[in-house]
Amino acid sequence: MSLLIYSWLSRLFIACLLCLTSLNAGAETRIAILDFELKDLTLLPRTTTEIERTASIKPLLETELKKADYVIIHIPLIDQNNASGGVGYLFDHDDIAASLAQQFGAEYVLVGRLHKPSFLFAYLMGHLIRVRDAKLIGNYVSEAKGPNKKLTIKTVENLTVKIDRTLDQRYTPPSSH
Repeated sequence: MSLLIYSWLSRLFIACLLCLTSLNAGAETRIAILDFELKDLTLLPRTTTEIERTASIKPLLETELKKADYVIIHIPLIDQNNASGGVGYLFDHDDIAASLAQQFGAEYVLVGRLHKPSFLFAYLMGHLIRVRDAKLIGNYVSEAKGPNKKLTIKTVENLTVKIDRTLDQRYTPPSSH
């Protein structure tokens, strides 16, 4: 009799485990991506080209994350600006960025910056913050050599790979452009 009960309990346990696994597989990861800031240290800072490149990063990153079934949470720029104490503030204050993202139902928030120390290269930087505890769980840097649009796209794909490795590991970058 005890063998029959053991068999029944083990089957019940396996069934429950499969149900929980399937529920997690269908769970959607909600991530907010704030507008990227430009930190241009060159002798000719904030050119139109660099401002446009910086503005293109967020939509490119959102597109790549959507390909991996991440849910993108939109935070209006006005709310982002109201939460910020100035340039670089949200990048340096994980708790404030997390509080902002929590208001919109995000599980994670990415605060980004295009750091340009030279005309020859720039760094795409991102802080991935888990909203529930305001913990920095990812600090990413991807190098972009030159302002070429294709290189910017490739750098965003590289950043997406890094974010996905921290989260759900389901993104496959395009093979080539």
